[in-house]
Parts: sequence; structure tokens; C-alpha cells
Amino acid sequence: MNHNLFALFQTRFPRDLDRHFLATPEGQTLSYRALEHQSACLQRLLKEQGVAPGDRVVVQVEKSPLALVLYFACLRCGAVYVPLNTAYTPSEVAYFLADAAPRLLVTRPETVHDLTSVAAATGVAHILTLDAEDTGSLATLAGASAPDQSVAARDRRDLAAILYTSGTTGRSKGAMLTHDNLASNALALHQAWGFGPEDVLIHALPVFHVHGLFVATHCVLLNGSAMFFLPRFDAQAIIDLFPRATVLMGVPTFYTRLLQHPHLTAAQCAHMRLFVAGSAPLLPETFEAFEQRSGHRILERYGMTEAGMITSNPLHGERLPGSVGFPLPGVEVRVCDWDGRRVMDTIGVLEVRGPNVFEGYWRMPDKTASELRQDGFFITGDLATIDADGRVAIIGRAKDLIISGGYNVYPKEVESEIDGIAGVDESAVIGLQHADLGEAVTVVVTLQPGADLDEAGLISRLQGRLARFKQPRKVIFVDTLPRNALGKVKKNELRARFARSYEL
Repeated sequence: MNHNLFALFQTRFPRDLDRHFLATPEGQTLSYRALEHQSACLQRLLKEQGVAPGDRVVVQVEKSPLALVLYFACLRCGAVYVPLNTAYTPSEVAYFLADAAPRLLVTRPETVHDLTSVAAATGVAHILTLDAEDTGSLATLAGASAPDQSVAARDRRDLAAILYTSGTTGRSKGAMLTHDNLASNALALHQAWGFGPEDVLIHALPVFHVHGLFVATHCVLLNGSAMFFLPRFDAQAIIDLFPRATVLMGVPTFYTRLLQHPHLTAAQCAHMRLFVAGSAPLLPETFEAFEQRSGHRILERYGMTEAGMITSNPLHGERLPGSVGFPLPGVEVRVCDWDGRRVMDTIGVLEVRGPNVFEGYWRMPDKTASELRQDGFFITGDLATIDADGRVAIIGRAKDLIISGGYNVYPKEVESEIDGIAGVDESAVIGLQHADLGEAVTVVVTLQPGADLDEAGLISRLQGRLARFKQPRKVIFVDTLPRNALGKVKKNELRARFARSYEL
């Protein structure tokens, strides 16, 4: 049996191959027939560039239909797809090229000049270009290539992709994801979220990350249905699509921005079936406000690069704000101390085991050994609790844990209290070096327009709500919080920016 992920997708294509796979706001469409043909032509081109099964193909391009088809072509020929965030600079890309050692680099026309010398220095054999309008050397050459309809035979454990983690605590690590990792997770999500023949997805996520590239796209392919393929988040465009769509997958920032739009109403959302949130914590206030405005309860789920999706609130049943739900079918979770001893009724480090868990870190055997236990559980690094019903709640990242005066402070607990204060828009709690306490609890805050709140006023509102050791020693007001492409607050940037706050 061929375990190539693309072979699985082919078994789910609709009988009518002229049915739309995607449509863009500009009116461009891609049918399943065209997806099959274009991916076959791109496969031929990849082989002409010397790409063989197991070779890496590094891709740093804007979101576009052909960029997505390139991913499918890599699957077809057995190559390992390596997507990169478009925000990475040439010097950052140099690291990824040296580490992944790809046969081919596909980049944007405007960056090819800067990356040519980088690619040469790292031994990359070929460079092709692709822009947001689906033009460039890759598109030109693919258009002249005869289709290769084959699908390379792959084993379950053969690599399908390498996705690099953010590298906030050191060198970026390449998570090795197999065809079985991706297939098992896609099948579990397709079932858990109740996809049916009439579903239409709104896709406004980037395609260099698990959420947009795998979770959203794979569910559509397994369903043999269609999606609206937006280049980026646009609140008005998304709201306009609600009467013609059924599912939206987004990050919490999507929902906070939709709530700011006057056209978000229950009537406008009447045709929608499901709103999914992930990639960053969803505030209970956002959950409740969205339900009041739209009539829908957001389904929050939890996952990470190394394991795809791990837990989900139920499709049918209570979706609790602040909880990321239950383990997906076939996935096991446990909460342990740092020595791997299981703990109950307390905060610990979440560990996960299942067919979705990655093979390890590319060219980092020591790092792999330190984060994958001998019994197959992966140490996520996320602090969590599991209640008596089996629901998981994420408390925060272990690296974000603050130890102040010998006491453990969990930032999410403090943030939840601060975010509930009138006038506060959002907060990020970090630990900064302090001569007496070791680390001092510090909050970086954005305020709502017109809010009249100062440091003393904010701290006073926490008295009686948080133990003294949990209360911030300093409040720093900023206009915006730094975020990555998926809306997660970059706390490492905040720690670096305000590192000397207690030396002044």
C-alpha cells in the first residue's frame, strides 16, 4: 500500500473533478481537475531540477494557489516540503538552507538576488521564483512541462515535511513530520469536526504553518469540497463570505477584529456551521462576546508544530472558555513533572503520544532525545491541567514560568485578571531580572481607546484578587504587543526590550 499523503487525498477527490477546490476574492478558481494537472506538471519540473524522494525543497513565497499546488507536487514526488515564513531575512534564510540542505529553493522574485549568493554558499543546486500572482520562473517552466501523473511510493514513516519552530529559546529546530503524522491527524480532525459534502471553508491563514498548510487545507481535501482562499485576514471580506461558507478557522486575533466590525451579526452568521480558534490562547471575554454577537460558540483546539492538533473542544457538547477540550481520537495526554512522573490535580508539563507525534528534530539527535521520552511521549513544554472529565487547560509555556522570590507565578493566571479590568485591551505578563526577587512580575499592557488607567490604578484593582507575590511590580504601557504571523505575543521580544527595567 502506498502511504503517500497525496494518494490519500486522491481517494477523496469528488467524482466531478470540475468541482472547485478553491476560489480567490479576485475570481480565480482552481478545480480538482486543475489541481491534479498542475501538481503533475510541477512534479515533472521538480524531477527535472533533480529533486528525488527524500530531497528537501525549501519554499519562501507569498500565499497563492500555485504555492499550495507546489506543496502537493512535493508530496507526489516524495520530496520533503520545507516552508519558511516570508518575514525571514536573507541572513535568517541562510541558516535554514545550511541546515535543511535542500536540492531546490523557491523564493519570491524580489528576494532572488539577495538569496542567490546565500544559496550558492550553502550548496543549493537550483533556485526558482514564484510571486503572489502565480508568475515567476516556476510558473513559466511548469506551464511548459508535460504532466507526470505518478505518485511516489512512500512508507508511513517517510518524511513529508520539515517545519521549523520559532527558535525563541535557541536555534530554530526542524520538526520532521511523516506522511502518517499528517494523514492520521487530518483524518482525526475531519471526523471530530464533522465535515460533510456541503462544507465550504474560509481560508485566511498563512500557508507556511501547521494551521493554514495542514489543518485547514487537509480537512478540505479529505472532504473533497471547496474553500475561499484569501491572501490574508480581511474582516470585511470574511464577513461578506459568511452567507456562502460554513467553516472559519482562525487565530484569536481574527475573532477580536471581527468583533470590532459593525456587520458581525447573528443574521450574517446564520449559514455558518463552525468557528474554530487556535495557535494562541482565546480569552474567555472574546469567547463570550463572539457568542453574543454571532450566536456561535467558538470551538477552541490546541496543537503545535511537533504534533499537529492534540486536543479539541467537542463539536457536540459543552465548549468551555479557557479549556482546549479533550484529546483527539488516538491521542494520549498526561501531565507530568520535569522528571516524567505523572501528577494529578495540579499544574504540570503536558506530554502527548500518538501517531500525530513527529519523528524528531532534523539533525538534532540530542535535542530529540531530550524531548521524546522512551515510552514515546513528547514533552510539549506547555504547562497544563487535566480535570476529572479529561478536559485539558493550557496554563502557559514552561519557559514563561516566573519564579519570583521563590514562588512560581503562571503568567496566564495574572493576565486573566488584568484583562478583566475595565479599560485594559490586552496584557502580557513576563518575568524580568530583579536583584532581590530573582525575577519580578511585570505586565506590558495595551489600553482601550479613551481609557484612563495608570500603573497605580491597575495594581490596586488586583488587590484581593491575586496573592501579593503574583501582583506585578511594574506596569508598562505600550501601543501594541509584538506578535508573530499567527497572533502569538512574542514575549521573548518583550523580555529583551524591557530587560533592564529594574536597573533604573
